[in-house]
Amino acid sequence: MGVPGDREVDLGKLGEHLTPAVVELVTAEDFVGRPDLVRGYVGPQGLEKVRYIADPRVAPGTSWITGANKEGKHARNVVAGRDFEVDDYLDVVVVEAGDPCPNCGTGLQVDRAIEIGHIFQLGRKYADIFSLDVLGQQGKPVRVTMGSYGIGVSRAVAALAEQTADDKGLCWPREIAPADVHVVAAGKALQTELALDVSEKLSAAGLRVLVDDRPGVSPGVKFTDSELIGVPKILVAGRRSAEGVLELKDRRTGEREELTVDEAIARLADRG
Repeated sequence: MGVPGDREVDLGKLGEHLTPAVVELVTAEDFVGRPDLVRGYVGPQGLEKVRYIADPRVAPGTSWITGANKEGKHARNVVAGRDFEVDDYLDVVVVEAGDPCPNCGTGLQVDRAIEIGHIFQLGRKYADIFSLDVLGQQGKPVRVTMGSYGIGVSRAVAALAEQTADDKGLCWPREIAPADVHVVAAGKALQTELALDVSEKLSAAGLRVLVDDRPGVSPGVKFTDSELIGVPKILVAGRRSAEGVLELKDRRTGEREELTVDEAIARLADRG
């Protein structure tokens, strides 16, 4: 495969073009018995019994510096169409910012993306293996051309996590959060007792509850962990626990309000 020296081949794209053939990188063993191919110094000129595929940039008339097919030597002014011929042109290099758009010709902008689905063009590879035929329009057997698609559930979750997180950690949408409310006991026995009591009542009201009643862990660590985990609502049994008052925090907006146990249960049970 001939490409400009500043570009890399996208092996996935190349594999799609060459299927059902399998694309593999050459190894030292592949050069055994091929004195015309010198490892590290292969050039397109003088190749025999080789199908030479090149990027469209290696157009007829363009001049290149290539390997000279001799140990430790390179060749310059190697001209496509004069010193070597290209059997097939394939656009399979990795796309870079500024490359021309195939539709409008303007420079492309490369952004980061998350792949959550696949489309597989299987062709007839497996249909041939299993002799998979169906009746065609003329009532005669026709070999099936196969394809499939899929959406990765774990990839979708990872994409949602990345798109909704902030600088403090995860920030789950309510619909897919691991719990509806994260109850945090600030640390003292009375606060832990209140946190466990309200947690039972919230569970009885049909909510999914995560409770942090870890002994010996500072309130600051618990608060930081609650933000890192990212449950939509955080309910803290803190300084006003003796009065039966809790602090409700919205994980996404950071808004806080103090509520009695009954008010907190009514608010959360209503998904407010």
